Amino acid sequence: MTTEAMKTMLKTTTAVLCAAASMSAQGDTTLTIYSKAQPGAVNPDLYRPSPRTGSYHGQSIPGYAIVRDDRALSLERGRSAVSITDVAALLDPTTVRLTSLTDPAGTQVVEQDFRFDLVGSDKLLQRYIDQPVTVEQLFANRVREISGRLLSTDGGLVLQEEDGSVSIVTEWQNIELGALPGGLMTRPTLLWDINARRGGSHDVRISYETQGMTWWADYNLTWAPDSDEQSGTLDVSAWVSILNQSGTSFSETGLKLVAGDVQRAKAASDVRVFMQRAAAAEVDSVAGFDEKAFFEFHLYTLGRKTDLPDQSTKQMALFPAAASVPARKRLVFNGLSVSPRMGYGVTDRNFGGGGNSKVDVYIEFENLEKHGLGVPLPAGRIRVSQLDEADGSLEFIGEDVIDHTPKNEDIRIRLGSAFDVVGERKQVDYSIDSRAKVITETIEITLTNRKDVQQSVIIAEPLYRYANWAISGNSDRYQKIDSRLIHFNVDVPADGKKTVRYSVRYTW
Repeated sequence: MTTEAMKTMLKTTTAVLCAAASMSAQGDTTLTIYSKAQPGAVNPDLYRPSPRTGSYHGQSIPGYAIVRDDRALSLERGRSAVSITDVAALLDPTTVRLTSLTDPAGTQVVEQDFRFDLVGSDKLLQRYIDQPVTVEQLFANRVREISGRLLSTDGGLVLQEEDGSVSIVTEWQNIELGALPGGLMTRPTLLWDINARRGGSHDVRISYETQGMTWWADYNLTWAPDSDEQSGTLDVSAWVSILNQSGTSFSETGLKLVAGDVQRAKAASDVRVFMQRAAAAEVDSVAGFDEKAFFEFHLYTLGRKTDLPDQSTKQMALFPAAASVPARKRLVFNGLSVSPRMGYGVTDRNFGGGGNSKVDVYIEFENLEKHGLGVPLPAGRIRVSQLDEADGSLEFIGEDVIDHTPKNEDIRIRLGSAFDVVGERKQVDYSIDSRAKVITETIEITLTNRKDVQQSVIIAEPLYRYANWAISGNSDRYQKIDSRLIHFNVDVPADGKKTVRYSVRYTW
């Protein structure tokens, strides 16, 4: 069958399909969205259609949502069948729950069913097996009609005509179908068999979990350095992006976002109770997001209703922008060419020798209320820009990701490597006495600053050979950070150099 023929066939049945669809408007909905996305790692292919197929990737979206839908349903007294259609196509049927708020004790769900056997061209044709159809076929530059009973759709249309002959039609221009067979759904549908003690209108609450939804945070910072280039201020704004590929749209819905590492059991029903409780809290009246602790996580509740169309990505401000947040620039040099957290017991004198000459650049600030922040920050990507005063434009200077960060904590953002400040680390002395189980080592670090202003640099030196160590000599004061790391905080003069030397004695 040609593509054009398929379109024609579908067009001829549109009116019938629309008449057969069961329309059901959503009620008062609330979404609680959970994210499993790694900070800054959401693949853009997840929220735009594939250029090859034009379809989206709702099944692979790193997150899920709990939907609560409060609406009115008309129930008959005793047993009756009820269905609704405005539900997510990717819902988990094991999490569906319907509760009557009008008469919870006297209303019982006997059975529930999720139908997702949606109408498609192939599926539609299969439903007409043993039914009369008429096919238009182009033959010798003329259109001819073939009518008969449809026997099969495998490899083409197999028709038994009135005289008993059988025709196989592999190409056609149009097909005329009769009335739509029963049982086909034009949209995902939930059906219930309900036993109600009282008939009439019931206020009910429907809740379920659906895939195809997630959210993530993005932070935009503008760095304004002071004259010494070591300190400055930041303007901080935070946005959340909400992705909906669940298969349905949500209009005028309440919205909540959960931040934190929520444990998921293999069976979805094991976590259903917790998630339904999360979805039941009331929406605050403020216009933005209201944050509060919720169990061991944080809940961000939007104080207004919003629309989340299907196949859409929406961005919202997470909290009001904070201006002139005090910040400082940090230059950190780690000349070790191996991980500073490797295991102990290294006796090879050349292992982990100098090799890195780059000095990393960080910006640090405190998440304090007095600076306009002081709120728990969800994990996300931080992008930093700086104003170019020559033309007034903001220029990108680096980005990093942060994990979930409580209030009153320091935030450190790595922006890249310094261009005009470099370092060199070399081993100038080494000896080992295997019988006495002693290693002595002398390290020399030289920093070169080609800027026209002095630069403060942190030299990070991991002590990785053995757990027992002692500094036996040092040219500059050091700070012990932990059992494996020391820092030298030094100033490197403008267009000059600074050399630091220390000796360490390991025993085991």
